[in-house]
Amino acid sequence: MRTLLIGLVSLLALALVVDFGAAAYSEYRVSRAIRAGGELTSDPQVIVHGFPFLTQAADGRYQNIEIRAQDVPTEYVGSTTIEANLRGVHIALSDLIDNNVRAIPVDELDGRVRIEATDLGRFLGIVDLQVSAPPADKSDGTGGSGGSGKTTTEGVVLTGTVPVGPLQTTVSVHADLSLEGDSVAIVASDFYFGPEGRADFTIPDFAKPTVLGLFTKTIERQNLPFGLLPTDVYAEGSQIVIEGSGDNVTIDLNEIEKP
Repeated sequence: MRTLLIGLVSLLALALVVDFGAAAYSEYRVSRAIRAGGELTSDPQVIVHGFPFLTQAADGRYQNIEIRAQDVPTEYVGSTTIEANLRGVHIALSDLIDNNVRAIPVDELDGRVRIEATDLGRFLGIVDLQVSAPPADKSDGTGGSGGSGKTTTEGVVLTGTVPVGPLQTTVSVHADLSLEGDSVAIVASDFYFGPEGRADFTIPDFAKPTVLGLFTKTIERQNLPFGLLPTDVYAEGSQIVIEGSGDNVTIDLNEIEKP
């Protein structure tokens, strides 16, 4: 009986090793295909969720594939992080084995672009820019200023050092985020005096429009991973997040568009 149990445990361990190995190999293949199609400088992270993997591979349908690529350069913002969740992914096992992964039907696709405060600051010309969500009036999970939750209705607080006449002054402004087609408009609407805000009460009235204008700009043509169009934009922690989704999408890995 002891020998039988040891044999069963060994067989189970071997099956797990084979399953994880097959998953790792498939993740590598998909990662390389995405890198080539998107002309990325490094392999994106690809995670195939769900166990066992071999059952999904045999069916040619995967529950959820998560993709993440960092430091992806864009035309307008220095670099971004792109993420995608693909649910109900159809890839034939023979295509994986033959490295012939090109067109991938997906039941549900979510994609997003994350812009860090540092990169947004370069875009605005404010080198020390900080991004944070303002405190919410209600308990909605935003976590207040600098919280990690999602907010769109409250906009975002931008803080940075900008020229006010002959002086360099650190100020905070309340900015509204909105989508205009496939572009993201950042419009500073007022100075921010709330918690952790650094609006300067001494800024003269005639200079206020000019200062607010330094925090106002449009990020043109933000295509999301795999050609998705943006449907939402919000602040999350110190990032600006642009996201969209689609159903019954076919991804051509040879024609992946960088955001």
